[in-house]
Amino acid sequence: MENTIRLIPFKIEEKLESVKEIPEGVNMVQAPEIWKEGIRGKDIVIAVIDTGCDRDHPDLKDRIIGGRNFTTDDNGDVDNYSDYNGHGTHVAGTIAATENDQGVVGVAPEAKLLILKVLANDPNNPGSATGKYEWIVNAINYAIDQKVDIISMSLGGPSDVPELHQAVKRAVENNILVVCAAGNEGDGNERTEELSYPAAYNEVISVGAISLDGQISRFTNSNKEIDVVAPGEKILSTIPGGKFAVFSGTSMATPHVSGALALIKQLSEKEFERNLTEPELYAQLIKRTMPLGFPKALEGNGLVYLTAPNLLSRHYEKTQVSSI
Repeated sequence: MENTIRLIPFKIEEKLESVKEIPEGVNMVQAPEIWKEGIRGKDIVIAVIDTGCDRDHPDLKDRIIGGRNFTTDDNGDVDNYSDYNGHGTHVAGTIAATENDQGVVGVAPEAKLLILKVLANDPNNPGSATGKYEWIVNAINYAIDQKVDIISMSLGGPSDVPELHQAVKRAVENNILVVCAAGNEGDGNERTEELSYPAAYNEVISVGAISLDGQISRFTNSNKEIDVVAPGEKILSTIPGGKFAVFSGTSMATPHVSGALALIKQLSEKEFERNLTEPELYAQLIKRTMPLGFPKALEGNGLVYLTAPNLLSRHYEKTQVSSI
């Protein structure tokens, strides 16, 4: 495992000192409609495997239950998972920023976050971060041992490493949903495949990006392993220092799906009165998607749209009435 894995490139659109809003992407996946049912991801634990996180950010401090540093940053201090990049804090905010009448609100604002830092600052390339495959594998195995519900990874690399695949398979065998960014090497052509690992593994829920007006992002990877798409352009979320920023990339689409799965897990287990298996939860996710009309290699099953079953139910009722 000599090769390194990298932070999937992302674009910084804007930085802000303060905001007060539910981000457009959170609205787009219909999370606020699910909150009305009392479902906000309460007690669902999501491992965020990334560049670390600002544990003192006002929108995140009540959501973070702990963390661990697997990198060489801070002399390898395992208890220091500070985010020197901003990416991990941004991802964490989209998943679970607290509903506190300030800042932003995440998709699952009552979920719990376990911060696992696997990407360290790259001294030769300011603003970027890299990590060893070994660090990612160790973090996944740690998350499994901590019995998390969901693993969210906005990272990727070009190499299919057996140890990484094995760790992902072990997570799924333990009924943990593994969500990963598809990658930003796309060329807008669905006939060409761009593969990034671990997203390209069949066991992973691979997430592509769309714009806030529902168009496929030109940068998003296309391949047969894409499962769903979510908002990934001009996404507002948290960054270190108690601040906020607008980023773009499949990295930003992924946490929308991780947060949505927290809501789906809580909602489904309330409905079925039992713990669902990983395949059952995946089926519940796909049930809550909306095709956008793009090739499957680009959109998979479509946009994660949490109220899709309600739309289908209303459509069926109207059809029944009109056919009488």
